[in-house]
Amino acid sequence: MPSLKKLLLFITLPLYILDQWSKWWIVLNFPAPVRDLEGNLHCYAEVKIPGFFSLSRVHNQGVAWGMGNGSDWAPIVFLFVPLIALTLIRVFWKKGLFNNLFSRIAVALLVSGILGNLTDRLTQGFFLEELKGAPFFHRLAAGYVVDFLDFTIPVVNYQWPSFNVADSCICVAATLLFISGLREEKAKERKKAAASA
Repeated sequence: MPSLKKLLLFITLPLYILDQWSKWWIVLNFPAPVRDLEGNLHCYAEVKIPGFFSLSRVHNQGVAWGMGNGSDWAPIVFLFVPLIALTLIRVFWKKGLFNNLFSRIAVALLVSGILGNLTDRLTQGFFLEELKGAPFFHRLAAGYVVDFLDFTIPVVNYQWPSFNVADSCICVAATLLFISGLREEKAKERKKAAASA
């Protein structure tokens, strides 16, 4: 069974670097989103596969599906939620709750995703041109996550909310934790069946 250090070195660190590199590439090569007179945010997309996939620069201060975007509370709340999540992961690891390969890989992916998006929230507000010279906490509160992968589901013509590498890591981790839980339940059922036979 891989140790936490090995998982952090071989899974978390490379994915964290890929996440941050890809976000900075987007920030340096795409114009910032702009708000129109009605307050709607518009992003400029470089379409790669029309009707299916494009790259765009999206500033997400909220959480999944942009919930909390534009609110005063989201930047503060979502600075603390990742710290609480990292603390809980560490506590659960010490208690031995991640005791199989699927759950351990999920932890490595979760840490990568959490750190990737937390880094954005802590830093991106300091690079906004319109906030140059603003007080420290004002710029910190303006932090956002850089999302840039845009997919449209062709059958229903639904545009999936923009996401990034860190979000992908978190989603894969959630899937692995679900699979891990199912496997553990099946293993318990087999043990019960064997004990009662």
